[in-house]
Amino acid sequence: MKVHFIAIGGSAMHNLAIALHKKGYKITGSDDEIFEPSKSRLQMHRLLPEKQGWYPENITPDTDAVILGMHARKDNPELQKALKIGVKVYSYPEYLYEQTKNKKRIVIGGSHGKTTITSMIMHVLKSCGLQLDYMVGAQLEGFDTMVNLEENNKIAVFEGDEYLSSPIDLTPKFLWYKPHIALLSGIAWDHINVFPTRENYLEQFGKFANTITDDGTLIYYDGDPELVKIADKQKSRIKTISYNALNYTVDKGSTVVHFDGENYPLNIFGNHNLQNLNGARLVCNELGIDNDEFLNAMQSFKGAAKRLQLLESSDNCNIYLDFAHSPSKLKATTEAVKSQYPGRELIACMELHTFSSLNKKFLSNYNETMEAADKAFVYFNPEVIKHKQLPPISEKEVAKAFGHSSLQVFTDSSKLVDELKSINFNNKNLLIMTSGNFSGVDIKELAKTLIAHK
Repeated sequence: MKVHFIAIGGSAMHNLAIALHKKGYKITGSDDEIFEPSKSRLQMHRLLPEKQGWYPENITPDTDAVILGMHARKDNPELQKALKIGVKVYSYPEYLYEQTKNKKRIVIGGSHGKTTITSMIMHVLKSCGLQLDYMVGAQLEGFDTMVNLEENNKIAVFEGDEYLSSPIDLTPKFLWYKPHIALLSGIAWDHINVFPTRENYLEQFGKFANTITDDGTLIYYDGDPELVKIADKQKSRIKTISYNALNYTVDKGSTVVHFDGENYPLNIFGNHNLQNLNGARLVCNELGIDNDEFLNAMQSFKGAAKRLQLLESSDNCNIYLDFAHSPSKLKATTEAVKSQYPGRELIACMELHTFSSLNKKFLSNYNETMEAADKAFVYFNPEVIKHKQLPPISEKEVAKAFGHSSLQVFTDSSKLVDELKSINFNNKNLLIMTSGNFSGVDIKELAKTLIAHK
C-alpha cells in the first residue's frame, strides 16, 4: 500500500504515518511547516519530507490513499490533484476505522478525561499481556507512539475527539469509529468556532451514542445529567452502565483506593481522576479483566504527558503541568491539586490559548474555575487573538470573567516568568495549565529553575 499524508507534521498525523510505516506500508508526506517533536520522529523513521511545501507531483496514479490533515486547506494543490485523478482521500479518523473495521473497537469520548481514560485502559491491557491497536492524544510511558496498528490485533482502543475530521469532512471524528464499547466522561461546551451553541455541541454526543453497535455497551458518568439523558434513550437498544468515583482516601499526599476490602495505593490523584479510573475499570471488565487485575496494574500508572504531569518536586513543593484549558478541566485540575495537598499554598497559572478561551463571548464560562487556588495567574497573547481574527479582549475583562480575588492577568510572558521567579515556593505547589507554551516559554526548564531557587 502506498499512502500519502497531506500535512504529515501534525501530532496525530505523524504518529499514524509512523504506525503505517511500521506495518510495512510505503509512506510519503508533505507539509508547509513541521515542528518538534514531529520533525525528529519523522526523521528517525526516514519519513520527513525533503522540502517543505505542497507538490501535486507527490500524488500519482499508483497512490492507493491520501490522508488529509486538518492543517491543510480545501484548496491545497495536492488535495486538488488527488480529487482530479480519483485517488481516494480519507480523513484521519476515517482511515483509522478502515484499518480496524474487523476488530473490536473501544472508543472513549467526552469533553474532558478522554486522554487519561484511554491511557489507563492501554496501560492495563498491556500489563495484562494483551496486544492492541490504539490511538491516544498524548505520549504515554511504555508506548513508543500515540498510534499503533497491527494486522493480528483483535482490539482497538481509540480516544474519541468530537472535533471535525478534515477540511473537507466536517464529521466529528468520533462519529467514524462505530464502537462496540463506548465511554462518555462528561460534556462541557467547547469548540465554539465549530459548535456555536451549547445545544449544537450536545447534539454531537447523542449522535455518537447512536453509532454504538446494536450489541454494544455505553459506559457513562452518572454525575452529568446530559449523559443520563443520552443513556436513557439508548437503554432499549444497547447495554448501559453508569459510574462515579471509586471510594478513596488521601493521606500525606498519597491516594489510596478502597475496593472489595483491599487497598490500592496510586500515583494519580484528584476526584476527577478517580472517576476516570472507575470508567476505565468498567471498560476493562467488559474486555474480561477482573477488578483485582485492573487495580493492581493501575498502581504503576503514572499518567499521560501533560495530564497532571509532575515536572519537578522537592520535600515541600511540587510543580505540575496539565493540558487543562477549558473551564471544566481548569476547575477539576485546580481542585485536584489543592485537595491532594490542603496544607500547601497553591499557585495556579493558566494560558488562554484556544479559539474558545480567547473568545469574548465565552470568557464568562471561566467564572470561579480557579477558586481552589490561593493565587491565580492568567496569561494571554493579544497577537494570538489577532491571528485568530477574534475581537480584542482586555486584562480587565479577563479578570472580571474569572472572578478570583487575587487573580493577576499578564499579556507579556516574560513578566509572568519574572513574577513566578520572585516567589518563594517553600510549602507551595505550582500548577501550570496550557494547551500552548506561554508564547515560547520552556516550561520544563522554568520548573527546574523555580525548584532550584526556592
